[in-house]
Amino acid sequence: MSRNVWIGLAAAVVIIVGVLFATGFWSADVKDAGELPEVNISAEPGRAPDVDMDSKKLEVGTEERTVEVPKVETEEKVIDVPVVGVSEGKKD
Repeated sequence: MSRNVWIGLAAAVVIIVGVLFATGFWSADVKDAGELPEVNISAEPGRAPDVDMDSKKLEVGTEERTVEVPKVETEEKVIDVPVVGVSEGKKD
């Protein structure tokens, strides 16, 4: 895949995740912000943030309801309709 496709895909993922958080479909309760490792000659390990992630449950189904719908009926009739044809252009 080309570089532009990857960039577009990454942008789409970021937008979708942003919308899910902005609309409240996802929520995150960050309990501990975490910390980066100290960088010396010998690095000490860091730790990832402690996050409690909640997502809403999407329920899809059907339910029976009575609604008004139009009733359409057809019948056959004999009528004149336009026709198009091709001839040789010779007169009899």
